[in-house]
Amino acid sequence: MGNNYVFSLQPTFTQGLILGQLSVFVLLVLILKYLFLDSTEQPFETSSYHPRVDSERLLRKRNLSSHSAAESIDEKAESAEWFNMLVHQIVEIYRSKLRNGLPGAEGDEVARKRIEDYANKIRPPGFLDHINIHSVDLGVSAPRIYNAQIKRQKSSEPLSEAEVDVSYTDTISIALSTSYLFNYPMPSFARLPVSLTISLSLFKASIIITPPSPTSSTPVVTLTIPPDFTLDLTTTSLMGSRAKLANVPKLHELIQHQVRRLLASQEPWRVHLPGLSSVEEVRQVLKELKEEPVL
Repeated sequence: MGNNYVFSLQPTFTQGLILGQLSVFVLLVLILKYLFLDSTEQPFETSSYHPRVDSERLLRKRNLSSHSAAESIDEKAESAEWFNMLVHQIVEIYRSKLRNGLPGAEGDEVARKRIEDYANKIRPPGFLDHINIHSVDLGVSAPRIYNAQIKRQKSSEPLSEAEVDVSYTDTISIALSTSYLFNYPMPSFARLPVSLTISLSLFKASIIITPPSPTSSTPVVTLTIPPDFTLDLTTTSLMGSRAKLANVPKLHELIQHQVRRLLASQEPWRVHLPGLSSVEEVRQVLKELKEEPVL
């Protein structure tokens, strides 16, 4: 009956099968841990690769598509040019604010540091290591609005809402590096270094604009993005420590899905009209909106 035991002094087929499977498993763990994973405290110190944003290449690549898109818009878009100019100036103000009003490399560093602080503030600490933002391109363009359509319940009734098509193509991009944390079989067992460059190729949507109610105590203009918008991102990636996997398709799909989900779950943007309500009234409305149950 000694031959029926899994472990015995005389080698058996069962022992050989188990030892073979264990050796394959150990070999797989060693390959993953010492080639792709990293168990050091600073996994990026030994890496000479830091992704950068090639803004000039992106701009040259997208100039042709933006010009062709503008030419395809019919003559009705000319009536919206004044509004597109206004939107462009507003976007430039936000860019300048993010750069703290500083030009050149100094302003780029201010924007990079602010985005890095925000990214690490919202990151899940149990899954991702510290996020290093290497470079940021805030873009040079702005969303373009065209094909505005006014919607009314009846022709005799006042404006109920308007729908406008929005197209945005720009060089806006970000280059970062971080590590995915493996907490099994023990906390911080290993890290998988990941380097990413994410850039916007195209955002296109039909935005619904709801005007303020004349009887409202805190009149607001509401902007709503329907979930059927178009979002195209361009990503380049490197995964691994000593051996690296480049441009993994599943990682691109995951990033695009998460960004799309974030935009789709975004609440409508409410712009309170200045001079018609106090700050306390606006805060009270925002508080009530947050406390409303989601149906």
